[in-house]
Amino acid sequence: MDDMEKWPEVEKAAAEKRRELVLQGPGVDQRISSDGGLTRSVYSLTLLNYLEISQCPSLTEIHEDIQHLTHLQSLIMCRNKLSSIPDVIGRLGSLKVLDLSVNNLRVLPQGIVQLRELNTLNVSCNSLEVLPEGLSQCTKLSTINISRNHITGFPADLYSERLDLLSSLVASDNCIQELSADIHKLSALKVLDLSGNQLTEIPPDLSDCPKLKEINFKGNKLNDKRLEKMVNGCQTKSILEYLRGRGRGRQGEDGGDGDGGRNADKKKRQQQRKKKEKVADGQDEVEELNKMVVRVLHVSDAPTALTVRVTAEVKDVRPYLVCCVVRGMNLKSGNSLKRFLMAQTKLHDDLCGKRTTATIATHDVQLLKGPLTYDVKPPTQLKIVPLGRKEMTAVELIRHLHLEAEELRKQKKRQNVTGLHKYLQLLQGKPLYPCLIDGEGHVISFPPITNSEKTKIKKTTKELLLEVTSATSLQTCKDVMDALIVKMAELNKFTAEHQEEAGSDGEGDGPSEPAVTSSEMSSELIIQQVRTIDQDGNLKVVYPSKTDLSKDISNLTVVW
Repeated sequence: MDDMEKWPEVEKAAAEKRRELVLQGPGVDQRISSDGGLTRSVYSLTLLNYLEISQCPSLTEIHEDIQHLTHLQSLIMCRNKLSSIPDVIGRLGSLKVLDLSVNNLRVLPQGIVQLRELNTLNVSCNSLEVLPEGLSQCTKLSTINISRNHITGFPADLYSERLDLLSSLVASDNCIQELSADIHKLSALKVLDLSGNQLTEIPPDLSDCPKLKEINFKGNKLNDKRLEKMVNGCQTKSILEYLRGRGRGRQGEDGGDGDGGRNADKKKRQQQRKKKEKVADGQDEVEELNKMVVRVLHVSDAPTALTVRVTAEVKDVRPYLVCCVVRGMNLKSGNSLKRFLMAQTKLHDDLCGKRTTATIATHDVQLLKGPLTYDVKPPTQLKIVPLGRKEMTAVELIRHLHLEAEELRKQKKRQNVTGLHKYLQLLQGKPLYPCLIDGEGHVISFPPITNSEKTKIKKTTKELLLEVTSATSLQTCKDVMDALIVKMAELNKFTAEHQEEAGSDGEGDGPSEPAVTSSEMSSELIIQQVRTIDQDGNLKVVYPSKTDLSKDISNLTVVW
């Protein structure tokens, strides 16, 4: 049997020039075991920018041919049994995310330090004893997770001013014995977790990190018993103040000519720290005011998550689709629903090119049944309850819209039309129309025209299914979805800040509409991944992946 035939996911990815490929679970593991390793055909998919191979205990090594995947931005190889990674991984010059967690790695290849675009490194839950020297060359690193290994210390160059974007360093449950005073050089550090190690001292210089917000030193036997008690019970701010005071005390006790230079350096650094703190405090105030948080829940964390099956027939009509579920969007307060609908309309007019490049649809998750199917139907057979109308076929709806458009032209004596009427030409000449169908066979979306009244979002909607379709490209769908989620985060933040009362605009569902509780005023959005699969159950796309929502938006924090 041809190698590609044994790996239909790889064959499909090659045929359709896909940018993403996910191989995981028992079925994939069984093939890896019977073939004596991962199929080499994976390494011929040179267009991939996202590759995930996970939960495969039979996978013990990666072939050097991985160096051919030069467009990779995310490489996820977690929960396997990898014992080594080839040094040629350093040739993946576009790589931003590298996840090698939960494997059997004893050493990392030196080539990792050549990954100049790398911003996230996760090698937690392995058997590593050291980190490679030279990580300071990866100047875009913002997150490092090395927890649950056997590491005894950090390489000296990790404490480098070149790593001025490193904001999170998680190294819990290792064998680290010393934290250098040079830790203060990591000027962007916000999170430091060294719990469960073998530290006896915490350098006072740690208090010179101007942005530090969260530290964890629990489980270390510190010589300073008061400090040990504090790290087990006090907040970060109190611990840093104690360290700062202890640093001043030590400076006064030091003596001798050799110590004079150190004291002068220390004093100078304290002055610099105070200046940095003033700047940082101002920046943090702005950041806190503008902060928007989006938390991503993985499909694996929700076994009953919605999936969308895409039929082969949509390929010639409107082939591209991404979906996700959003929780935490406050639509109850005041004008929040109206603002959201207006924002969606603006995205349709601008980024979506008046729906010519992409179309957005939103649904109340509580009003639909999964699984969903993205399919095509002849205009005479596609039945939908359009927003604000009674049930009709697509033929009847198009005819009604044409008649309404003609009437509007006569009344206003102009050629331009508004509303749904301006999208009618997008379907001209199409023998089949695209539609999204729920588990009960109801058409809930008819892009690019309308979605269904049955799943219409209201003020009471708590979970939204977002849907973006396009005839242009998958990346177009993702770009629009990214923009929509960012806009939702902005709107949610605005609503939370203004604490509007529910129903204040007269749009409530009735006089007994409940007031908005404080828990409902949180601005955090939770995005549940949705998988899009083909007719055989093979993954086409999962949104959001780690390469999505990754554009530089300074006030947006994405928590994976």
